[in-house]
Amino acid sequence: MRTSGVLKSLGAFTIAASCAWAQGNQKPEIQFDPSTGTVTVKLAVQDSDGHSIPDIRRDNFALYENGVRQRNAIVEIEHAPVTLAMVMEWGGRYQAFNDALYDNVPRAARQLLAEIGPKDKIGIWTYGDRVQPIADFSKGHEALDALFLNLEKPQFSETNLFDALVSTLRQMKTVSGRKALVLISSGIDTFSRASYADVVAAARECGTPVYVVSLAPSLREAVAQSTEVGPYSRLDWGRAERELQEIAKTSGGRVYSPNSTFDMSGIYDDMMENLRVRYVITYNSHQRDVTAVRTVRVELIDPATGGPLQILNAKGKPVQANSLIQESSIPTAGPVARAATAAAVKKSTKAY
Repeated sequence: MRTSGVLKSLGAFTIAASCAWAQGNQKPEIQFDPSTGTVTVKLAVQDSDGHSIPDIRRDNFALYENGVRQRNAIVEIEHAPVTLAMVMEWGGRYQAFNDALYDNVPRAARQLLAEIGPKDKIGIWTYGDRVQPIADFSKGHEALDALFLNLEKPQFSETNLFDALVSTLRQMKTVSGRKALVLISSGIDTFSRASYADVVAAARECGTPVYVVSLAPSLREAVAQSTEVGPYSRLDWGRAERELQEIAKTSGGRVYSPNSTFDMSGIYDDMMENLRVRYVITYNSHQRDVTAVRTVRVELIDPATGGPLQILNAKGKPVQANSLIQESSIPTAGPVARAATAAAVKKSTKAY
């Protein structure tokens, strides 16, 4: 895994995390209570591909305010409920393609239900010619499971992915708390009114990470088994994959491309860990002036040496999480400082 560093301005604070907000990474949150002088920082620890980094301990965190190590910092873990919008491709121009959707989409979607807790919420949309809600956020798990079993076979239609994403992202913009859009799709769009640029803009502005389960590998294999010729053999799969990657990255989500939809447990475990888990760091600020500029930096360290924490990627190769250059920010009025403006990436970590 490679990690990279991003600096983010947060109201009266600037927080620098040693792991990036690249694809799949969630933005940190920071709050200040002026009555007690308590600062609370919530952040995920992930690599630049959006994977959570395992085995991070309390003593791996070092927090600095205005360059001074805060020895009174307390680190806990928060597991928050999530609200999911599931958007499923359900219709296209070709019979063999629709047959493959009918086999793969419900199987992939039903497995996500196993990850949903009693406090989580999920709404479901399908799309072909148009996006259509089929379950709101109030439905129970049993009703949703029965819904997938009773879906009618996809019919001949256009595959208007871009329209579906723009519409659903805008609806999710008003949803509070931890949330995400889960897209189960081939990535193909045939006749949307919205453009690809419109989708990227909505992904950037609506504050909902898009997690894509790309069915392209499964669908291509299924269609190829039925016939070696046909218009779907000329679809631009490479372009569709690149567009899905950019949409997910821009939104703060990521793309999964399983070769089969029979066992999705590893994918959904990873997805839900990214969404649920936050490290919560609290400390009493030495600066009690509520109008003062504070620069907060969080680093991952090896407590034995005090140096940067050594992290191994999947191949056992070590990478190093570097600290970042900081910037100051302008104080904002009010008791709680929230995210204001983004700053640039300062530098990436480098592998040994």
